[in-house]
Amino acid sequence: MLAVLYLMGVKSKIGNIIKELRQLKQMSQKDLAYDSNLDRSYIASVENGQRNISVINIEKLAVALGVSLKEFFNSKKFENSTTD
Repeated sequence: MLAVLYLMGVKSKIGNIIKELRQLKQMSQKDLAYDSNLDRSYIASVENGQRNISVINIEKLAVALGVSLKEFFNSKKFENSTTD
C-alpha cells in the first residue's frame, strides 16, 4: 500500500514540474507535444499524474523545455516528502 501511495506521489510531482516549466516557457501542451515528439493527450495525462512516464520521455520533455535532467530533478517538489 505504501509503495502505491509513493508512486502516485511521484507521478503527481513529475506532472506538476512539467506543467510549471511549460507554463514558465509560455508553451501550450500542443507546443510541448510538437517540440518533444509526444502526443498532446499523453502530456495532459502526465501533467495530471495519471501516467507513469518513462525516463526517456522525461528527457524528451526536458529537452523541449530547455532544462537539463539535473535541473528537472533538482526541484524542491522532491524534497522532504514521499506523497503529495
